[in-house]
Amino acid sequence: MTAPVFVAEGLSGEGGREFVLDGAEGRHAVSVKRLRAGEDVVLTDGAGRWAPGVVVAAEGKDRLTVRLEAVREEPAQAPRITVVQALPKGDRGELAVETMTETGVDAVVPWAAARCITQWKGERGVKALTKWRATAREAGKQSRRVRFPEVAELATTKQVAALLEAADFAAVLHEEGSEPLATAALPQTGHIVLVVGPEGGVSPEELALFADAGAGPFRLGRSVLRTSTAGTAAAALLLGRTGRWS
Repeated sequence: MTAPVFVAEGLSGEGGREFVLDGAEGRHAVSVKRLRAGEDVVLTDGAGRWAPGVVVAAEGKDRLTVRLEAVREEPAQAPRITVVQALPKGDRGELAVETMTETGVDAVVPWAAARCITQWKGERGVKALTKWRATAREAGKQSRRVRFPEVAELATTKQVAALLEAADFAAVLHEEGSEPLATAALPQTGHIVLVVGPEGGVSPEELALFADAGAGPFRLGRSVLRTSTAGTAAAALLLGRTGRWS
């Protein structure tokens, strides 16, 4: 089994030094994972910097001392994959973020689509975005990533269109798409952006705006996926086709 991953700020320096992991991460390591001296761990800042280490001591309920090797840098992978996720109902948004993180997407953009039932307004929106970001962090740790996906601020349809226009390849997942995503011509570098609509689908006006921005409708297959699973399925397809999984 690979070593468990914990988030640590301020990683720097050569190997051989000791690092104290405390607070919430230290509590998780000591009281939940029950790590003990001699076990392997990985510490990361979640932005690509990481260091393997060995537990020296576990003290109290929330203090883990680790002897680190030299800090390393994992470069961002190419092409970059961003999924624009329309707001689903209930907790399906966290499910989408969790599975897309485990799969390997680089960024998630919450989108207030016209047909979204869920609305992020005021304090509710702040809490929902915080949950999405916490989910990406925890899923990143669980899947042993050292570069966690970015979860952007809530985007409007016009902001999504601007993102699509700047992409090297952009697509809207849509059941009526004439071209399958499995055969689309993909770049090996640059930025790929996928749009996943809400339960009620992407509106004709949104489709037209996105088409003008260079993002046509593509289908995944014969079955229609939920909004909370379509992004994960599409990302897996792209990660395989672009060589990021090979």
